[in-house]
Amino acid sequence: MIYALAVALACVLASRGLIHYFQLESYQCPGYFRTLKRNWKNALLPGAILFLLLICLNLVWNALSGKDAATHAGYIAGMIIASVGAVAMGALLYWIASKQKAKKALVFTPRIKRLYAVAVVVFAIICCLLPGKALFLFPLLLPLWVALAGLLAWPIEKLISEMYFRDAQRILKNRPDLIKIGITGSYGKTSVKFILGTMLSEKYQTLVTPSSFNTPMGVTKIIRTKLQPAHQVFVAEMGARHVGDIKEMCRLVHPYHGVLTSVGPQHLDTFKTIERIKKTKYELMDAIPEGGCCFFPDDGAICRELYDKTAKAKRLCCLNSNGVADVWAEDVTVSPAGSRFNLCTREGSILCETKLLGEHNIQNILLAATVCLHLGLTLRQISRGIARLAPVEHRLQLIPSTGVTIIDDAFNSNPRGAEAALRVIREFPGRRIIITPGMVELGQGEDEFNREFGRKMADCVDVAILVGVKHTQPIAEGLKEAGFGEENIHPVKSLDEAAALLRQIGKPGDVALFENDLPDNYSEQ
Repeated sequence: MIYALAVALACVLASRGLIHYFQLESYQCPGYFRTLKRNWKNALLPGAILFLLLICLNLVWNALSGKDAATHAGYIAGMIIASVGAVAMGALLYWIASKQKAKKALVFTPRIKRLYAVAVVVFAIICCLLPGKALFLFPLLLPLWVALAGLLAWPIEKLISEMYFRDAQRILKNRPDLIKIGITGSYGKTSVKFILGTMLSEKYQTLVTPSSFNTPMGVTKIIRTKLQPAHQVFVAEMGARHVGDIKEMCRLVHPYHGVLTSVGPQHLDTFKTIERIKKTKYELMDAIPEGGCCFFPDDGAICRELYDKTAKAKRLCCLNSNGVADVWAEDVTVSPAGSRFNLCTREGSILCETKLLGEHNIQNILLAATVCLHLGLTLRQISRGIARLAPVEHRLQLIPSTGVTIIDDAFNSNPRGAEAALRVIREFPGRRIIITPGMVELGQGEDEFNREFGRKMADCVDVAILVGVKHTQPIAEGLKEAGFGEENIHPVKSLDEAAALLRQIGKPGDVALFENDLPDNYSEQ
């Protein structure tokens, strides 16, 4: 029994890296198993080491038992040595995992602590039930035991999250005066959220969900900890990876107005089809009550289609006047220093300037301005808000330098966002360098999306540093198909290696675009 418990504790300690993967994948088993497949060596190594150690310790145990069978002292000594040795190795593996460099470290949230507690109980029960010889095999299935612990912890987490969820609902229900705005989209929702928050602050006390807090529990936390009586507007970003996710967000927030930023190929590994993405994003508009308003950009594609089918109060913005849009832009000038344009409505227009890079950000600004006009802001207030806009961190954030100028677009990447980033860097003078691992979570079409990314990249940059030799192979193929010189394609294994290469080849006057930065669960082994 003591030895079985020691093995269980050793396995819990050794599973630190696996539990980190589980957290990175938002505690979802499908994503966790995809990560294990990509990182199978790291996933299996701790269990394999423990397996080999247990065999060695068992040999020591048997040798000691044979020397003093009469008093069983040797047996007890062997058991103690085997138990201590197993726990010590588990602790060593834990320490090694904790010292591994990670872009996003394991965070010991209350949920992680509860997962560890469940793992201790589950591992202990299984180890105590296993016969002696089978106990050696337990570490070899460590990735599966972590998944089992996660599944068994799920009902507990669901109960706790529902309790917090209902408390947040109660808080919002007690604020009938609060203007609640939901924002969703395949991409651009975080940028539009911060743009809208800045512009609304010209008239209202506004609370915007920070960073990429766009899950039910993330938004719940903000409502419970940040919402104050003085706030007049609450802007909630609503993310989704599955059909029904936006509906769940709306059950929490009950938005009065809804903003759709885009619909496109994002998270196709879970959604599978664009049609399912479109249906999910429109869940926000389905939730808008009578008296509320739905806001759309005219993308000439799905967003315009959804605008046309919407029977509720609605508003449309467009980069160019199309005779239908409520808000549009004229005399647009885009440069490496920012943008300048006339913001036009049916009642008038005003000149606006912003430091945000790229034409796509003008579209984001127009969408936010359409909401602001509906909420009573004047054109002058909107223009002042636009002038105050600052780049969102890691989203086409310009970092000037006397050496290589950096454009940091490393937060994430998708086909439309990557294309917009390429248009931005193309406007810069000097030698243009891109550092990218490409795009992920695009399902079966991921290789072709990355190949097309490479083709478009060829006309916009002079040097391509591709992070991850295997995953970026389609990008390299696309570059070569477009006639890009192979001598200017540099596959590297890691972002650190890419940064070192940039320091080596970069010269004053160069501009470098960091397009996407994959988390550790996507690293190539």
